[in-house]
Amino acid sequence: MHWSMAEGTPLGTLWVVAGARGVRRVIFGEDAASEWAALQAAHPEWIRWDGGLAAQAIAQILEYLRGKRKTFTVPLDPEGTAFQQAVWRETLRIPYGRTITYAELARRIGRPGATRAVGQALGANPLPILIPCHRVVASDGSLGGYTGGLSLKQWLLLLEGVAETLPAQKR
Repeated sequence: MHWSMAEGTPLGTLWVVAGARGVRRVIFGEDAASEWAALQAAHPEWIRWDGGLAAQAIAQILEYLRGKRKTFTVPLDPEGTAFQQAVWRETLRIPYGRTITYAELARRIGRPGATRAVGQALGANPLPILIPCHRVVASDGSLGGYTGGLSLKQWLLLLEGVAETLPAQKR
């Protein structure tokens, strides 16, 4: 496994980990530094390489954040349960600039009673942005949750042109 990082992005510091088959982790947001430190401690064999798939993913994410990219082409290789994988695959189908609800996502994977489990699977998404879990909102139109924090989720939706259609968030 190799990793690359970018500092000073709208997401703060951004770390990406990749293996031979694809991108495995994207880390940013409120608890990114402590999450990254824990991963580095657990995986000292990971090497920094500012090339390869990790660097390609960072370049594509930065293009997205500048409004220059709407889809990603870097291969993905997230690790998760069969249910999580199903949720993430369907999440990849949500177009740029659109949102769906957790309940709709549950219906789309054939598990209409699994709305909370869908939310948990999205909370475990190891590839935020690349697997666009920020495009999934609560049935009442509120944001729900987001690993990077709700203000970042709203910012990403605004970047895609949909945040202005969401109701004001409860504080």
